Amino acid sequence: MATTLGSATEGQARSVGPQRCATRVELSVTATSLLDRDVASKSDPFCVLFHEVEGNWAELGRTETAVNNLNPVFGVKFQVDYHFEEIQKLRFAMFDEDKCATQLFEHDFLGEFICTLGVIVSNKKLHRPLILANGKPAGKGSITITAQELSDNRIITLTLSGRKLDKKDFFGKSDPYLEFHKQGEDGKWMLVHRTEVIKNTLDPAWKPFTVPLISLCNGDVDRNIKVLCYDYDNDGGHDFIGEFQTTASKMSEAQNSVEVEFDCINPKKQKKKKNYKNSGIIIVKSCKITRDYTFLDYILGGCQLMFTVGIDFTASNGNPREPSSLHYINPLGSNEYLAAILAVGQIIQDYDTDKMFPALGFGAQLPPDWKVSHEFAINFDPTNPFCSGVEGIAQAYSACLPHIRFYGPTNFAPIISHVARFAAQALQQEKAAQYFTLLIITDGVISDMDETRHAIVQASKLPMSIIIIGVGNADFAAMEFLDGDASVLRSNSGEEAVRDIVQFVPFRDFRNVSIDYQRNAMTRCCDACASTNCSLLPDCSCPHTHTHTHTHTHTHTHTHTHCSDHGHNYTDVTPHAG
Repeated sequence: MATTLGSATEGQARSVGPQRCATRVELSVTATSLLDRDVASKSDPFCVLFHEVEGNWAELGRTETAVNNLNPVFGVKFQVDYHFEEIQKLRFAMFDEDKCATQLFEHDFLGEFICTLGVIVSNKKLHRPLILANGKPAGKGSITITAQELSDNRIITLTLSGRKLDKKDFFGKSDPYLEFHKQGEDGKWMLVHRTEVIKNTLDPAWKPFTVPLISLCNGDVDRNIKVLCYDYDNDGGHDFIGEFQTTASKMSEAQNSVEVEFDCINPKKQKKKKNYKNSGIIIVKSCKITRDYTFLDYILGGCQLMFTVGIDFTASNGNPREPSSLHYINPLGSNEYLAAILAVGQIIQDYDTDKMFPALGFGAQLPPDWKVSHEFAINFDPTNPFCSGVEGIAQAYSACLPHIRFYGPTNFAPIISHVARFAAQALQQEKAAQYFTLLIITDGVISDMDETRHAIVQASKLPMSIIIIGVGNADFAAMEFLDGDASVLRSNSGEEAVRDIVQFVPFRDFRNVSIDYQRNAMTRCCDACASTNCSLLPDCSCPHTHTHTHTHTHTHTHTHTHCSDHGHNYTDVTPHAG
């Protein structure tokens, strides 16, 4: 999921968390005359955006790769919070993709451009030469960056298909994809979105996609939009199939099983052939325009947030008595886990009204019988696992270390399912909406991937999100996989997650930056997790809840003894054999 949403807003009666002091800006990137690093073909460029954090460059995101193209127009946009009072340095770096590369520096460098976000915003459209590492020009290579303020929080979700498109491939059919372009004030067309390619078909069905309405048409539903259809070729010489023009208003007629169809027209064929009708039909199967509310909007709308912390006590962390262990408490009274708990917790607790957090552990052997547990209360009180604030979690964590044995395996599924049961129960209760966030702190080694995938897919139907903080220097490839940014997460049976509910943050990229940056990063995580979940919060008083209908039915039934007044109902999280 994209983690580009902003920080908190100020309520009329009270302030919850940090206050919003920024405007959202979307940056579009194109390039021309890039260096050609490939021998048998042209370069396959992609752009990486970095921002400066306390003297170091941190990656914000990257575009797709433009295959065999020295003049790319990237479809992926960057969204950045623009703080008027801050100097925000940005670095746009171009690389030629190497399929075998595993690290960014292994790709061929094509040049870069460094400036401040303020310069881009004030110019609106900035065209500059690319510079190599030695300070010399990157040939004739140049970059163009276009900025647009995203002051309109409406989004448009489209589902499209095609019928009887022209056949372009000699040995097959076509590999069609769509491009959406909006018309600028200067009359020129600008790429807004590019769909995925559907292989070898004349009747494609593209996946639904969502873009900000202001990106698609500057928020004007009557502004012209041009849609172009191409046949994808591996060498970058994509064949034009046809095009049509429409508006968001016209496409929005596709609702309630009513579809809107457009002739896909190839102007050259139309001129040559008198009886030419079209090069196929593009069908808008569904179009919905809604408002994109953030994490803080839900809080201010009356949603109660329920945070649970899960801590990894498996043997892969090392012996806690040895200085090399991630759980070793140094003479200053800290370690990687405590640092993560404090850094993340001080941000999370801003959004929890009573600041009472269930804190659970997994992967350890517990006294007196030393059986392995994958969901135990770190304060050893299974009927009341709550800790008072972040300091309470830290104290309970430090106190439990001498009394447990690190073991394994590293199973995420039990603790995810544990919190999911309460989310399912809360969804059935007729009271103020509750949203559950599970924070897992781990060293990154996971044993029950299939079970975890299944648990996440099931939890995606519930008002629940998962934030995973990776500590140490392990390979976090498994965590990146669970974070469904690259593709939709599926269970082992093939069932897809209803939505992306996992956000992964490597703590090594988080710990040595300012508290303001940490707060902003964690708020973006919460935003990204919660921004699609209004349909799962039927009692929340967000002003847009009436536009959604809850369709999931849950039949879990649990009997619990109410413990304190903190939203969770617990009778027991007694350790069980793993």
